[in-house]
Amino acid sequence: MILQHTIDTPYIVGPVHCYTTLAAGELVLFDSGPMSGKGREYLKNHIDLEGLRHVVITHCHIDHYGLARWLETQTNATVYLPYRDALKIGQHESRVARMFGILREIGFSREYIDKLDVIFRGNLVFPPFPENFRIIEEDLPEHLGIGFLNCPGHSQSDVVLLGEDWAVTGDVLLRGIFQSPLLDINMDTGERFRNYEAYCDTLTKLATIRHRRIMPGHREKVANVDTAILFYIRKLLERVAQLRPYADSENIAEILSRMFGEKMSDHFHMFLKASEILFMKDFLGQPDRLRQSLRQIGLYEAVAQQFEQTLH
Repeated sequence: MILQHTIDTPYIVGPVHCYTTLAAGELVLFDSGPMSGKGREYLKNHIDLEGLRHVVITHCHIDHYGLARWLETQTNATVYLPYRDALKIGQHESRVARMFGILREIGFSREYIDKLDVIFRGNLVFPPFPENFRIIEEDLPEHLGIGFLNCPGHSQSDVVLLGEDWAVTGDVLLRGIFQSPLLDINMDTGERFRNYEAYCDTLTKLATIRHRRIMPGHREKVANVDTAILFYIRKLLERVAQLRPYADSENIAEILSRMFGEKMSDHFHMFLKASEILFMKDFLGQPDRLRQSLRQIGLYEAVAQQFEQTLH
């Protein structure tokens, strides 16, 4: 049995879902919710913190891991993070510096980057990381019977957790939301992480959980994996069509200005949109990669007409 816990957040994604289950008689919490007073009170009032033994994080975005450090200090639970999040934590300063370097390369001013840096350093994007965490892919105890799939795309570290008949999917499968792929650095290469290529590979993995009960990170439950995937693909193609008149420019800051004007003024929102545009430009550079993945899982025909119209 797995239980859903919904916690309010101050972010544009709205409330986040965390989940608990008993695995081999041990209480497991999937994701922690945001770093907020409301989040802490919810966990105190709805989770047996004294009995909590494992905290498993799907990916280290603020609304999903925000209270992991707090749980580490307040409980006897072991915190497990995805492998690629562990790499990012170990090289956090150099990673952020390289991200800012890419933003400069794609047209953002030093003034903009300085303001974004204030947001990043104010725990608004990166709350304190747990100190004594373990790695999901290496250390998650076998006796719990919890499996995992690495499903990057939304972030480079997304992990789907698998039980007997359910899948906790974080932000990989969401109903009615285009999950922005965030600009990040591939810690293995030092170059920009290619969310688009990763997402194309992830689609084939998501097809393997069609028979499971999907426990998403936001919104309503996902009744059908294919429907969720097709929503995302159709929304991607709609946005690519809007981008096409500007897509030849390498200056992403200029594209944002031309597409949104003064309506786009929030610095972190600009970062999200810049990440999305890079994802879409990667798609335009190699559309066959997505086409082939969709064909492999039997979904291309459902979007074929829109796909070709978008490209031509």
